[in-house]
Amino acid sequence: MAQEAVLGHLKRNQEISDSGVFSQEKGIDHEELVNAIKSLNAFGLVIASDIKREKWLLSEEAQSYVKYGSAEVLLFEAVPAEGTAKAKLQEIVKSKLPVDLDDKTKSLIYDKGWAQAMKNKWIGLEDSQVSRKVEHVEDKVKDLLIQIQNGEAVGAKDIDTLKRRKLISLQIWKGYSLKKGPNYTATRKKAATDLVRDHLQRDEWKDVEFKEYNFLAKGQPTEGGCLHPLYKAGLPNFFVKQQIQMIFLQMGFEEMPTNNYVESSFWNFDALFQPQQHPARDSHDTFFLKGDWNLILDLYLGGYGYDWKREEANKNLLRTHTTAVSTRMLYALAQGPFTPKRYYSIDRVFRNEAVDRTHLAEFHQIEGLICDRGLSLGHLRGVLEDFFSRIGMSKLKFKPAYNPYTEPSMEIFSYHEGLKKWVEIGNSGMFRPEMLRPMGLPEDVQVIAWGLSLERPTMILYGIDNIRDLFGHKVRSSLNLSQTHAHTKSVFVFISPSGDFRWNRALPVV
Repeated sequence: MAQEAVLGHLKRNQEISDSGVFSQEKGIDHEELVNAIKSLNAFGLVIASDIKREKWLLSEEAQSYVKYGSAEVLLFEAVPAEGTAKAKLQEIVKSKLPVDLDDKTKSLIYDKGWAQAMKNKWIGLEDSQVSRKVEHVEDKVKDLLIQIQNGEAVGAKDIDTLKRRKLISLQIWKGYSLKKGPNYTATRKKAATDLVRDHLQRDEWKDVEFKEYNFLAKGQPTEGGCLHPLYKAGLPNFFVKQQIQMIFLQMGFEEMPTNNYVESSFWNFDALFQPQQHPARDSHDTFFLKGDWNLILDLYLGGYGYDWKREEANKNLLRTHTTAVSTRMLYALAQGPFTPKRYYSIDRVFRNEAVDRTHLAEFHQIEGLICDRGLSLGHLRGVLEDFFSRIGMSKLKFKPAYNPYTEPSMEIFSYHEGLKKWVEIGNSGMFRPEMLRPMGLPEDVQVIAWGLSLERPTMILYGIDNIRDLFGHKVRSSLNLSQTHAHTKSVFVFISPSGDFRWNRALPVV
């Protein structure tokens, strides 16, 4: 109906000067008319030009001011000529206001009227007494609002004052003026999108108007995943995770299989000589799952020194550390003739922790361990300093700590330039004999080990001050971990014809 009205009017007239006026004359909803104009304009039947009109609308408060007067004038008129106590003024004002106003509106008029009347210095307060400071006031606010309501021009300064008092708001009306387009016809034929059999059978294809193809139109946006920032290019030709892997391989380590996120409490806790009453085994620290493993080695059942419960060790959980994998590897190592080993792993672990800028409930853990004879705490510190220096972290501090399965134990701290403080990045220690002997390892064999998250060193290296920007639902796919500190060194791997790894340390990356 709207399209026919527009085309029919333009057949008899040169233009439609205002779509708003035209919609009222024809009894057509303006929104429906606008949609018709856009369609006709797109096919060149009409040429549409934008019309924009600004109109100030009165708020409900402003409309009451037009009807009864502004709040400040109503309050001023309620103040007796001889003055009154401030405590009584509100009741006086309410009693003088129209009866059709509710108590909430009357209280609002009193509060706003008091503030404006005091600001205009129409009234004064002295010793809890309110008195008039002027004999007569004009209600300029009401007059301005009436002018705006009638469509009359008002000065910019007055408009700004009324806007700040939220008495008026700007409404922008948009419409069109129209004239005939290059493809104008009095009757519009519906364009066909495809050539169909009926067009050919009825010989209509000669006169059918086909819709033009828009070869520049964009298709639906494709949705897909993207590489996580920790797996994007960091140092040249390497990913952040691969950097760490290359460093471990350079130091002679071999990777442990870490494909099982679900672990038994036995390998996650008991085999690590961690008491069943330890706080870390509570549900508020660990994600427990339904079902049991029932895969406990009898050689571990003694020596705990307390009432040990098999059903507690059978519980399933999401592993809280990859050290559960280390215990399996050490046990397997102990089943044959002893051979010194260096193991590492980088994979996900899960903690039931409160999430903040430095903690997550799910993160990547890096773990390394060396199993050999004659190892000491000095070896551990030397390995740690070598390992972290290859990452590019030279500011390290070690602090004595307690772990159920290591003695002695050390916490590892590194200085975060963004947070301007020392941040704990890992834990380390020497596995206790009480953990190693039941596995069957020789008594003169020691194991030094350390673990850290992949996210925290990355935060320090790349100046990220919130771990949630790096891993979790807030991570941005556009995050690029390509800017490194000048002292970070890259590692390149070459494979000889025999298949052996050969290493070459490159120059610092700036």
